[in-house]
Amino acid sequence: MNTSLLLQVGQTIPQQTKSLRHESKLSNATVIRKGSHFSMVVASLPGHKDTFGGVTWKEKVVYRDSWFDHLAIRYLSQSLQHTTGLRNEKLGYESLTEVATMVSRSFDAERQRELVIKSLEKAFPGFLLKMIKKLFPPSKFMRELSAIFTIVFFSWLVGPSEVRESEIEGRREKNVVYIPKCRFLESTQCVGMCTNMCKVPCQKFIHDSLGMPVYMLPNFEEMSCEIIFGTKPPSDDPTLSQPCYTSQCTARKWHGVDRSTSTRKEI
Repeated sequence: MNTSLLLQVGQTIPQQTKSLRHESKLSNATVIRKGSHFSMVVASLPGHKDTFGGVTWKEKVVYRDSWFDHLAIRYLSQSLQHTTGLRNEKLGYESLTEVATMVSRSFDAERQRELVIKSLEKAFPGFLLKMIKKLFPPSKFMRELSAIFTIVFFSWLVGPSEVRESEIEGRREKNVVYIPKCRFLESTQCVGMCTNMCKVPCQKFIHDSLGMPVYMLPNFEEMSCEIIFGTKPPSDDPTLSQPCYTSQCTARKWHGVDRSTSTRKEI
């Protein structure tokens, strides 16, 4: 039995709790959400007191992935590794972030985006996407269905999320996915990787494969994100000129490179 599912929301967990992976690094942890497939806790990591825009770096989310989560993570990681030719021996979500970091180190921003799109094309059957695009043109139904599909099937990638409303053509629709704290951004702690390996290629892939515009709007101070189905990204997208976290960028920390920009110019 997964003992983490027995915990109550808001319960404080002592350091010696055995149900937490890497428990030796935790001073305490608080459950902030539970579900049928996973539970999530915020753990206080000693020795990290830096903050960025109100976010305390010591507050680290720890995930307990289900068998489906592990399968999906492995599938996407292997797809990206196969596409790029960059391999690693790590397991779980760490394998995905490791190959993403290797890609950010090895290729410029444009090439990173191209490789991610190729990986997504390999991961999702083309015939299925073409059928969906033909049978279900952009509509309120498809926008709301896409939002629901995202929160149900992609929590393993971005963390828990919820559906919110926005206004499309003068009427309210439940077409927005709100992610309180993005798992990928928190794991990499790199704005450039968020932009080049998630936001920009995913926007293009969804638009080209399903015919639906989508705008991903990350909040780098809170590490949150909104995915707005049915909205085109602005030509002067302000998130593309966001500098990286000064001291926490994983690409810099692991590989001694500066991935603070979404393009080759300094921002």
